[in-house]
Amino acid sequence: MLEYARKLNIKTKIMQNFLTHPFFLPIVRDMSDSINTELEIASQPDIWRQVAQYAPDVIHRLPQPGEKVAVVGCGTSWFMAMAYAALREKAGHGHTDVYAGSQYNHGRDYDRIVLISRSGTTTEILDLLATLKTPSVALTSIHGSRFAELASDAIVMDFADENSIIQTRWATAALGLLRASLGFDLNSIVKDAEAALASDLSKFAKVDQITFLGSGWTIGLAHEAALKTREAGQFWAEAYPHLEYRHGPLSVSQPGRAVWAFGELPDDLAQDIQGTGAILETSTLDPMAHLIRAQRLAVEIAKARNLDADYPRGLTRSIILHK
Repeated sequence: MLEYARKLNIKTKIMQNFLTHPFFLPIVRDMSDSINTELEIASQPDIWRQVAQYAPDVIHRLPQPGEKVAVVGCGTSWFMAMAYAALREKAGHGHTDVYAGSQYNHGRDYDRIVLISRSGTTTEILDLLATLKTPSVALTSIHGSRFAELASDAIVMDFADENSIIQTRWATAALGLLRASLGFDLNSIVKDAEAALASDLSKFAKVDQITFLGSGWTIGLAHEAALKTREAGQFWAEAYPHLEYRHGPLSVSQPGRAVWAFGELPDDLAQDIQGTGAILETSTLDPMAHLIRAQRLAVEIAKARNLDADYPRGLTRSIILHK
């Protein structure tokens, strides 16, 4: 049923939202095996290569240096927006604010607004777009969506779309395109993505809690990693800017738990973490590739708990509010 609907473009995604409602999930599980989060996670090196090839044709439609920009998303898209906003400012391209879709500040003026929505059907984003007069660009995976129609411009990466309820490859593809618009060579980290897919996660087999840490643009990645483990594994996971770890979160770390850092940690902070007896996860991989390890871990946690990562409890592919 889902596989048939998938071929119908925008109607597909509406149908997927319908069919992944908790009422229909037992029926859909019996009729379709078209969702496989693990395969979509594993496809990311190839998807990143495609994004790198696609980027030169569209990055001129994204914010240019000197523009004052707002970036908006919900859930995973919000966390990718966080990462892009921090990267854009660090690159010296201009003032960049980030908002969850429901929290946009209408009292501020911007030259351009970037809105991120995989499905193009998220209610908060559509409601916001309907009120905007500022030039906007929609970044989505679906042709012909209301989201793309309402925005001043739309960049549609349909090749990166996924069947999964939880976002993995589309999120990193979207962030990869935004990084490319800032001059980053996405091809340079494909090998890191492949290494992340081949890496061993066995040290986390028995942990009962993870705190994810980030700094600058990787704060968004830390939040996304925590979200993935909560979505897929119904697992206790938190996320903070790394130096906030000492301001309270330190108290939950102990043997049998883990602290996972995106990017480098100050030596004294690493020592404090190790002093709790918790597992400390660091990596020399590009942080976006390191996120792939966290995505894989979320699926492994779900398996260990006899949960179905393809059908997380209470979730649908897009949040569509009925008014």
